[in-house]
Amino acid sequence: MRAVRYDGFGERLEVGRLPDPGPSAGGAVIRVEASGLCRSDWHGWMGHDPDITRFPHVPGHELAGVVESTGAGVTRWRAGDRVTTPFICACGRCPSCAAGDHQVCENQTQPGFTHWGSFAEYVAIEDADVNLVRLPAAMPFTTAASLGCRFATAFRAVVAQGRVAAGEWVVVYGCGGVGLSAVMVAAACGARVVAVDVSPAALDLATRFGAAETVRASPDGGSPSTIPWDAEVVARVREVTGGGAHLTVDALGSAATCGAAVESLRRRGRHVQVGLLPRVAGHPAVPMDRVVALELEIAGSHGMAAHAYPPMLAMIAAGTLRPELLVTRTIGLGEVPDALTAMGSTSPPGVTMILPALP
Repeated sequence: MRAVRYDGFGERLEVGRLPDPGPSAGGAVIRVEASGLCRSDWHGWMGHDPDITRFPHVPGHELAGVVESTGAGVTRWRAGDRVTTPFICACGRCPSCAAGDHQVCENQTQPGFTHWGSFAEYVAIEDADVNLVRLPAAMPFTTAASLGCRFATAFRAVVAQGRVAAGEWVVVYGCGGVGLSAVMVAAACGARVVAVDVSPAALDLATRFGAAETVRASPDGGSPSTIPWDAEVVARVREVTGGGAHLTVDALGSAATCGAAVESLRRRGRHVQVGLLPRVAGHPAVPMDRVVALELEIAGSHGMAAHAYPPMLAMIAAGTLRPELLVTRTIGLGEVPDALTAMGSTSPPGVTMILPALP
């Protein structure tokens, strides 16, 4: 198969031929029709994810496609089925899975991290009966692929972990793919959304997807992970929201945005951390004095289990959510090395989709 590979952290990304994967007894092989390009893939390539231990490695964890083959133990799926999958594939057997918390499975696998991913023509998925999600017949593969990480993660972060309610102020720090998804979901739930970012183009998209207000931070140079989100941004957020947000979401993942999001909350507010905070960047200084004094809540959100997809898919079918609008660019495998490398400094607004059928 054609695939994007690298032979060491930070080393050159290349498109070449690798052996086709085969299904395990309980797994399936998916012919990839679309795969999202995500900043998590950049983190993995840079060596920020301890799950990547073998080379050569193929990144990619947001995917949709068609079942190519299944293992002997798979009962729910057969070749030709149109499917997607969460980026966290659960075992279905551990205590966390028994409790329904597949997104924190104790034996989880993640395509593009624990094994070869979806920047390829084919990808293997473990425990197919637990993890595959059947696609509505009319849903394009590019839309479906966007659900596996960014959109589903944002949906669970806002709805389940954040417990958003109509009329609340929700502030989203960082308007990349996850952030724009969070804006769309919160607005669809009737919240008043404030989007915060350094990019005017990203803020324009946030407005298009339902943000009632936007606040632009000044980057003063530097990469997205080192942008200084200073006290002026927090002050402006508090002013716009009449004293602070009911719910904040850090969709970027930096010490600065995490701290600013917590500082932006009103009394008894809730913060959900979605953006990755790699250990290599150090631990963020969370203002715990404010957490205690205002009785704030802080939660993490790490994907969404396959069994939790139906409410999200129902809102998409009803037209309440429009994840297809987040897809702003499509590229072929040959363009991935440059596109992934560029994510260390800048990214185009919206979501980039990779179509393996393209050169």
